[in-house]
Order: sequence, then structure tokens, then C-alpha cells
Amino acid sequence: MSGEWRVTSGKKAERGEKRSPLATRHSPLLIEGYASLWGVADLNGDVLQAGAFADSLARTGVEGVRMLNQHDARAPVGVWEQIVEDARGLFVRGRIEDWSAEARFAGALSRAGALDGLSIGYRTARARRQGRLRVLSAVELWEVSLVTFPMLPGARFSCCDRNAHDPCGGGLRVSGHQAV
Repeated sequence: MSGEWRVTSGKKAERGEKRSPLATRHSPLLIEGYASLWGVADLNGDVLQAGAFADSLARTGVEGVRMLNQHDARAPVGVWEQIVEDARGLFVRGRIEDWSAEARFAGALSRAGALDGLSIGYRTARARRQGRLRVLSAVELWEVSLVTFPMLPGARFSCCDRNAHDPCGGGLRVSGHQAV
């Protein structure tokens, strides 16, 4: 059993047995990035038009949008604290919690740089065809997921420095965006 990870109780860990990283509690991991970019086609040919989320966000607020892992409704891994449409796209900021093994795993992968993609889950409210593309002008945003392979390759997030004076604050730049 040497070298194998397994979830153990605190008493077993005191006896020198290895603890699984999934059994280790961490403080919430702050993340931010872009879940969508205006005018950029995803790998499926969908293009989001500026303002496409406005009605949905006005109705539900940030509280109505879930943070999931890999679009799995059974795997909420955190909470979005800010979702804003800006000149570039849909900017999101939130925290990955440690309330489940799934959430701790997502946090560990994010800290390691192995998980950094974002993907939106939505229902199309208004769209039109433009050649091979589908231009979405209004969508109902249900969730923003942390994903391994985003449908929109530029939809990425970064982990913020918890030890910084202003973590994820006005001084931090993500992909050229000054956080607001």
C-alpha cells in the first residue's frame, strides 16, 4: 500500500498514514476569467453577441447562475460572486469551495493549472443564422462550468492569490481585463 493515496480519518493521519489530497480541507479558491467572448465563434459555430446575457442576468442575478464541474448538475463546486458583461465578453469571478470531494478535486486541479477552462450552460432565447454560424443575441444563462476542454478555447479562468493585499481586486489583470 505504500505510495497509494486513500481517504483516511484524522486519527489515521496522526499515525503517519498518507492522507488523500481529497481529504485535505482548503480555504476557498478565488478564480476569475471570461466565460464567453463577444463575436468569437466557438467550436460548434455559435457566436455570442454583446448584450446576449443582459435580460437573463437582470432576471436571475448572479445568484441564479450555478458553478458546476464539467456541466454536471450533480457537482456544484462553488459560487459565482460576480458576473458582468463588459466590452470583451462575459466576465466571471467566484470561489471554488471545499464542501465535497468533487469540489476539492476541482480546486486541486485548478491550483495545479490542469483545469482552467470555462463553458456556459444556457437556453437560446433569440438567434439567427449567418452563413455557417449561429449568432446568439439573447440567451438564458443557467450555469458556468469549470471544464477541461472549453467549446470556446479562449474561455479561461485564472486562480487569484489569496495572500495578496487585494486578491482578485482592481489591481489584478486577467487576459488584459482590469477587474471591476
